[in-house]
Amino acid sequence: MLTIQEINQLIDKLDQSTIDEFSYEANGGKIKLKKNTGDTRQVTSQPVVQSQESVPQVNVESTTKSEVSTEETETKEEAQPKADYDHEIVSPMVGTFYSSPSPDKPVFVHVGDQVNDDAIVCIVEAMKLFNEIEADVTGTITEILAENGELVEYGQPLFRIKKA
Repeated sequence: MLTIQEINQLIDKLDQSTIDEFSYEANGGKIKLKKNTGDTRQVTSQPVVQSQESVPQVNVESTTKSEVSTEETETKEEAQPKADYDHEIVSPMVGTFYSSPSPDKPVFVHVGDQVNDDAIVCIVEAMKLFNEIEADVTGTITEILAENGELVEYGQPLFRIKKA
């Protein structure tokens, strides 16, 4: 997976070029950069999940320097009925959850909405980058687990979806 410095270099190169969108996939990780008409830059990222190993993550709360924390990835079964949902959309980073593109715009999705795998369901803002989070599956939103403006952690479930 790319380092934060390499991602920042890609963002700078994209800003200087005539390319509007850039995607990169390697080792199960995916980065998608899109130019925005405003002053913000968009980055969509999915972390590489490695079983039985520690995965380093960057703490994006610090604006002066990056701090690295280590998080153990574990699979745990909860006592929730499987009939409610088939898939969870989790936060790919630490940041602020936004349910709409701006305060005066409607929310991306409501409970009961049908979504496609490429539908944007929310934004997670980290270090002044607004990251559009996609559904990744086609189905119906059964639960919204985060509140607008709430700080979310890496791997925290944001939505539950019943696959179509």
